[in-house]
Amino acid sequence: MSRHSFDTIPFRAADGFSCNLWRLRRNSPAVKGPVLLVHGAGVRSNIFNPPTQKNLIDFLDEAGYDVWLENWRASTECSRNEWDLDQAAENDHPAAVREVCRIAETPSVKAVIHCQGSTSFMISAVKGLIPQVKTIISNAVSLHPIVPEASEFKMNYVLPLVSPITDYLNPKWGDDAPDFKAKMFRTLVNLTHWENDTNVGKFVSFIYGSGFPALWELENLNPETKEWIRNEFGNVPVSFFNHIKKCIKAGRLVSADNRIDYSLDKPKTDARFVFFAGKMNKCFRYESQMESFHYFNRMKPDYHRMYLYDTYSHLDIFLGKNADKDIFPTMLKELEE
Repeated sequence: MSRHSFDTIPFRAADGFSCNLWRLRRNSPAVKGPVLLVHGAGVRSNIFNPPTQKNLIDFLDEAGYDVWLENWRASTECSRNEWDLDQAAENDHPAAVREVCRIAETPSVKAVIHCQGSTSFMISAVKGLIPQVKTIISNAVSLHPIVPEASEFKMNYVLPLVSPITDYLNPKWGDDAPDFKAKMFRTLVNLTHWENDTNVGKFVSFIYGSGFPALWELENLNPETKEWIRNEFGNVPVSFFNHIKKCIKAGRLVSADNRIDYSLDKPKTDARFVFFAGKMNKCFRYESQMESFHYFNRMKPDYHRMYLYDTYSHLDIFLGKNADKDIFPTMLKELEE
């Protein structure tokens, strides 16, 4: 971990799976309530803690918030497991929110959620499983996943070829390929990705999108962050990709067994949603967030908010060297509305 110190609080998800929370150690007591940060797939909470001049944790800390980070079952801090979004939505996020409220002795919490942390947290919200969460800032994708055409091609034609070979993919294979299948995938990545990124960064783009790179614009990252990110990615199960593939085909979140459409019933939440998206995102198109904003705005006009950024992509919303000027002030303003 860099820069900040955290207390680690283990918790059990509803199905017994071991997860944990990180609580920021502060020099003085928080004067505002808890904010829970929820990471995406195959990373960990430290993804919010890059070596930029001022990251989101700095921003929230200086504003007086009690900062919490959830390592749910997709985290590299947890034991490797074959998860899907339903499992996280039913078991992980509700348990995490309850634990934060219990320890912080508060009835409510706010949340900043990213990528598959956002999709799974969104399922928790619309099912009424996290009524304690009153403000939700979502980045990149939430209820309506829309991907570039090249990513759809990967899902439809490459994923079926990958599934019989391995249960997991790991961007770290770009630096260290431990066996034949890892070396085979690394060779494929090197043949198809010539961008000026690290070997791990190229592998990330191969797995998670269709860009060069897919999850960030290189000019938005400082050199330290570009190197630091190599250690922040790990295993992601094929079971997740099989689930999100069904959601992408439907154009909205559906259950892993394809029986439930999470956008059909009225959402069982009174949370205010604030949607963020980078227009250069080559993992999930920015129209994903626009669709979700329009969905909630139709039910409660002028209550929710939408922000688009022309020069940002996916993760650089949080990792960008200028995010402290371009992004975080708006997030803070929305948290304090």
